[in-house]
Amino acid sequence: MHDIRYNPINDEILVPNPFSNAILTFRGGADGQEAPVRIIQGPNTELSGPDRLDIDVVNREIFVPGRGNVLVFPLDGNGDVKPKRVVRGPDTQIDGSSIAVDSLNNLFAVTGRDRSILVFDRTANGNVKPLHVIKGPNTQIDRINQMAIYPAGKLLVVAMPGVQGDMEPPRVFVGMWSLDDDGDVAPKWTITGKQTGLKKPFAVALNPEHKEIYVTDMRLNGVMTFLVPEVFQPVDRGTAPANRR
Repeated sequence: MHDIRYNPINDEILVPNPFSNAILTFRGGADGQEAPVRIIQGPNTELSGPDRLDIDVVNREIFVPGRGNVLVFPLDGNGDVKPKRVVRGPDTQIDGSSIAVDSLNNLFAVTGRDRSILVFDRTANGNVKPLHVIKGPNTQIDRINQMAIYPAGKLLVVAMPGVQGDMEPPRVFVGMWSLDDDGDVAPKWTITGKQTGLKKPFAVALNPEHKEIYVTDMRLNGVMTFLVPEVFQPVDRGTAPANRR
């Protein structure tokens, strides 16, 4: 499994299973050979080898990226259920190898074609154009593995493991962009260089309370913690949209 999410509201763990075309939900306290409490699986789901997911506990939805689409399911979905929404079509530019959802600002970010990051309205449906496209040589993007969002700062944090196939690629980093960025925009911040110890960053998790970013590394087989207080600065909310269903 290449992704996992925890739902603190219901104390549940969600995992995509690409081999059985399913989204599995377990009790938070599951132990041993315990069956899922819910399984989203079947032809009506339109799932095709789901490898990543993110959840929105505020609006109670599961976002699953796929090849050319994003499927959105109810958080309590069970069985052969149809997606609530499907973002799909040539105008979307979606590649769909990674996704992150921001319920505070009603946005989600997903990987796009040609090494790009796409930002959509959270309620997007159908063949819609992204609100923003982050793409170009200044972005330094080679390959995107996993993303996370700091909603209060409207910040997207992305693990960049370098070109595929290299055991230790020459350029790896954790990059950070504003969700309002558009075009060929350089990262606002990066965690990079030999002094970081990173060899092939795989995934990221955020701890705003302690101003830390956790990074897993495929070559180190470990988790690294970086203290970056400058990253966790909230933006002026102004007229930020309220959550809407």
